[in-house]
This record gives sequence, structure tokens and C-alpha cells, in this order.
Amino acid sequence: MNRSIIITLTTIFTVCAHADSETGKAVFDEWCATCHAAEGMMPGTIALEAKYQDSVPAALEERTDMTPEFIRHFVRKGVSVMAPFRKTEISDKELDALAAYLTAPE
Repeated sequence: MNRSIIITLTTIFTVCAHADSETGKAVFDEWCATCHAAEGMMPGTIALEAKYQDSVPAALEERTDMTPEFIRHFVRKGVSVMAPFRKTEISDKELDALAAYLTAPE
């Protein structure tokens, strides 16, 4: 019985993580990609490229050095010309999903 409980819980956590990843990708596409996508001349990506000069990837989806707390901070507080996002724009649940998406191992 213990084995079936563990398998069930593992399945539930995997499904929830996948759902968060899908939600996080949707939030990124809606609110972040316009400035931070890898393709094209996106202003946020260009600014990060100038700032980091190839020490880390400029496109947010390619980075591996960000933590969920780091993402939450900049989304809620903004930085430079990036305005902060209110909870009426990106809810806390959506922000958690975005942070999970951007920090998920590939």
C-alpha cells in the first residue's frame, strides 16, 4: 500500500509541476516575451546583453542563474525602465508559475 501511495503522490506532483510550467510559459508569453524573448531585437534582452556582456545569457528563458525570489523581486519591484507588475496584472499564483517555469531544470 505504501508503494501505491508514493506512486500516486509522485504522479500528482509531476502533473502539478507540468501544469505550473504550462501556466508559467503562458505568463511569460503574455507579459515578458515582448521585451525578453530570445528572438529578434527585444529591448529587455538587448539591455541584459549589454549589462552582462555574455557572462550569462541575455534571454530570460535561457538563463540558469535565477532563483524564484530573484524573479518575484524584479516582477513586483521593476528595474530601470521595466515597470513593476501589479497583482491585478500578474497574480501571485501566476508569478509563482512564472518563477517555476524560468527556474525549471531543462
